[in-house]
Parts: sequence; structure tokens; C-alpha cells
Amino acid sequence: MIKFLDLQKINLVHQQEIENALLEVFRSGWYLLGERLKNFEKNLASYIGSSQAIGVANGLDALRLILKAYIELGFMKVGDEIIVPANTYIASILAISDNGLVPVLVEPNIDNYNIDISKIEEKITPKTKGILIVHLYGRIIFSEELQQLAIKHDLKIIEDNAQTIGAEWGGKKSGNLGDAAGFSFYPGKNLGALGDAGAITTNDETLAATIRALANYGSNQKYVNIYQGLNSRLDEIQAAVLDVKLQYIDSENEIRRKIAKRFVSEINNPKIILPEYPENELEHVWHVFIIRSGNRELLQNYLAENAVQTLIHYPIPPHKQEAYKEWNNLSFPISEKIHDEVLSLPISPVLDENEVSKIIAVLNQY
Repeated sequence: MIKFLDLQKINLVHQQEIENALLEVFRSGWYLLGERLKNFEKNLASYIGSSQAIGVANGLDALRLILKAYIELGFMKVGDEIIVPANTYIASILAISDNGLVPVLVEPNIDNYNIDISKIEEKITPKTKGILIVHLYGRIIFSEELQQLAIKHDLKIIEDNAQTIGAEWGGKKSGNLGDAAGFSFYPGKNLGALGDAGAITTNDETLAATIRALANYGSNQKYVNIYQGLNSRLDEIQAAVLDVKLQYIDSENEIRRKIAKRFVSEINNPKIILPEYPENELEHVWHVFIIRSGNRELLQNYLAENAVQTLIHYPIPPHKQEAYKEWNNLSFPISEKIHDEVLSLPISPVLDENEVSKIIAVLNQY
């Protein structure tokens, strides 16, 4: 069986360095808010090109804290609206509603699955305070038109960069395109920890200081609490592991690009819709490789019978989830079509040429 994602194999590539880092943390006797976190934050900021990076517990907290900080700073208030793609993982939306803000859903572009920038302005009202863009599946969504919209309407651009670390647009890394960005280092991500982990990047020093305090019980001095904060910290163990793996992210993303290029050029079957390959290949890091089929269940079963494991990212759109019952009657036909048809193929830095060839051959025979 070709595994969808062989996490064990991915991490064993860096076994010696990771084990050394873990041993160092264990022996240090210091497990939270220590030197490893400082090092990782410094190295992440340098890699992304931002002045600030803040390690937090997970990707959802990263987005929650950015919005919470904007509320504390008076830029947003409960009841304000945040534009967000209708086609996304639910975490993007949970972060908004968790802060008492109102998610306003916008349909994606059917070719790249990301928010359709041309449909954003019609959803802007006097209550709109931000646009949460999600670089979905590893592909950046950004444009000068988006930047001009944000300037014109005085909106914050917040990047959900959970799936796209290492991608570039206009010579800048994702995570350094908007006003602030949230990262997830969930184990299956291109840069994955050995558990839950996340981070925030920004060039706004005031925002960063507010987030740091909010993530530490609303405190920037022990036992002195200036905000009603959270407890959301990236521990020393995860920081140490991520610091090792950050050194290899570009080379590992490059392997993903090569596999994606083979898939796009060699899979040739009219029953399968392939993802759009961007003109500038640096805009995509192929966190997942999405294909579409009118009969997904049949295709997924066929692949399983031929020893190719696949996953569905994601089977139910956010507006059809029970968590958002009030949206269940809304219609977002493009999002619904995507959620009904997508299937994710194996792609990773440890997928070998023979496995890639087998996946291609099996799909071409479907």
C-alpha cells in the first residue's frame, strides 16, 4: 500500500538531529518559554521575512489570537465582519466566530480552489474589518487587486498560512504578504511538529506584543494580567524539532513540486480533473495534491483496491456543518461542487519515483 502520508518515514530522514534536539531539551530542565522557542521564533521570522514570529499552541489559536489582539487594540469589535472563503477547513471560520466576529463567506475560484478575489468587494459592508485569506492546499492566493481593496476599505489582511509555508508571491514568502499570518505545524503539514504546534508572523510590533501577552494568560509580567488572555504556548520540545526541520523545508517543498509536475503532465484521463499548475511554480508548495472526479467514491475505492491510499480534503463544506446550523440552507454551489468531488493523492518528500509512477499508471487505467 502506498500510504497517503508516511509521517514516520518523513521524520526518520532527520532522526539523528531530532533525537539530539529532544535529548538537549530533556536534559536542560527547561520546557516552556526558553531558548529553543526564542531560536525557532528568530529563525522562522528570518525565513518568512517578517520582523516578528510568535510560537503558539496550534494553528487555530494562531488565528484566534490575531483577531483577539485586533479587538484589544480597538481595530475590531464584537459584531464586526470578517470575509473568509466558503471553501476552507473549518478552523479558519471558528477563529472568527470564537471572537464574536461575523464570518462572511465568499465563493472560491473553481480553477485554483482559493477565494475568488473578484467576488470580495460586493460582500464588503461598513462592518467589514478584515479579509482572512486561506492559502488552500499549498497554493498562495494574493494579488495587487486584493491589496488595493484592503487599502480602499481600511481592512486588515490576515493570512491563514497553515498549508503554505515556503510558497512565494512577488518575491515575498506567504506569511509576510498581509498584516499578520497564522501557521499550523500539525504533524501532517509540510513543516510538521511531533504534536500540535503553531505560530504567528507579523511586521506590526504593537500587534506582536499584544499577541504575546494574550497567549500568556493576558500577561507580559508574571502575575500581572492586562488582558483576559489564553494559555497558548509552543513548548520547547516542539520548537526544537521544528527548528531542525525548518532547515529542510525548501528542499522538501522542491521534491513536492517535482512530484506535482509529474502528476500534472503524466496523468491523462478524461474522467479526472487535475489541479491548475501555476505559471510561477514558487506560488505552490503542494501541501496536498487535489484531483476531482464526478464519482469520487468509485475512484477512491478503485485506488484503494490498487494499493493507493487517498484522503478527502474536505468532505463537508463549513456552511453545511451542524456547528453552523444557521447557514445550512445557504447555497454556495462552487464550494459544494469542490467538496463533493475532491480527492487527495499521496504527495510527500519521501514518495519515491516508482510510487509516483505507480499512482500515475493506476489513474490512467481508471
